[in-house]
Amino acid sequence: MKNPIHQALNYPMARFLKKQKEEVGASPDQLYFRGIPKSDKVLLRLIDYTNESCEEATLTDISQVIPFVDKSSVTWVNIDGLHDTSLMEKISSSFNFEQLMLAEVMNTMARPTVTEYENGLFISIKMLHQDPESDLIHSENMSLIFNESVLFSFQEMTGDVFEPVRERIRKNKRRISTSGTDYLAFALLDVIIDNYIVILSALGEKIEIIEEELMSEPDADVMEKIYVYKRELNFLRRNIKPAKEMITNLLKEEFEIIRESSEVHYLELQNNINHAIELSDSYRDILSDQLQIYHTTMSSKLNDIMKFLTVFSVVFIPLTFIAGIYGTNFEFIPELSYKYSYFIMLGVMVMIAGGMMIYFKRNDWL
Repeated sequence: MKNPIHQALNYPMARFLKKQKEEVGASPDQLYFRGIPKSDKVLLRLIDYTNESCEEATLTDISQVIPFVDKSSVTWVNIDGLHDTSLMEKISSSFNFEQLMLAEVMNTMARPTVTEYENGLFISIKMLHQDPESDLIHSENMSLIFNESVLFSFQEMTGDVFEPVRERIRKNKRRISTSGTDYLAFALLDVIIDNYIVILSALGEKIEIIEEELMSEPDADVMEKIYVYKRELNFLRRNIKPAKEMITNLLKEEFEIIRESSEVHYLELQNNINHAIELSDSYRDILSDQLQIYHTTMSSKLNDIMKFLTVFSVVFIPLTFIAGIYGTNFEFIPELSYKYSYFIMLGVMVMIAGGMMIYFKRNDWL
């Protein structure tokens, strides 16, 4: 089994999509898919509810939604898969949505934004999820289009991130069952932003574990982990910060479709996204500190090694000098004929080496 760290290091940069050459100069309201398809089929799911009833269905055609629109209920249509151009054309014509809105839905590279059109409010945001095998974080574009009676949510692929909202509707929770599409939009955005915090917290736990490894035995694997976590954190921040701008604009503007009673809930979105930003800033600082600690520790280890080698060399330089003198090939060296010359030479060597070691110790060089 491959090491997840090595997988992450070798992971292609497909998460950072670039504008294709053929898109340059294209009309903004032209309906065509911009991105990489993440699902083969398009799945249409409908939930229609009031404070007394809830009806769910998997649809085969978007025209099946039309009978629900005129009812005094809230209709939520979730669409998984954005690459079907004919479906987007039908949604635009059947529900009188401007084509530019659907063109934005099909643009998976679009920044999070909020725009009010004549027949509805358009919101786009990045939804994040973590691969359980590699721990890599991926994003998908999620869009909302809603008016007073119907809300469309568009996802790139099938997922269960909105299942808690569905469960609240099924259990007829008072807050969501008695509110309109504006509250449903808040509930969906709240799940997405809460998921930001969950992913950041999981990443934070791994980052904090590195501190223990740094204090014990830092090695090349620790450095690799720091690099991977910095990369994942940068990817998170790249998606979360534009979402904060979108939430700020959502609160700043006075959109008619968002009722005054729901505004307090949208303020909660701002608090949550600010919390996510603060977490990402905190973990970024921790990773920077860990990187500095790693380099400092490695530098300290290198200094210790160099200190040992230097002391070793300095001690043996005079000994080598003495041995070199008496290893020369001159015929007349006075000490050669003396009986105790060899022992005197060894004694001088020991005294020099011992004296130098004592000197180094007193000066805290050892």
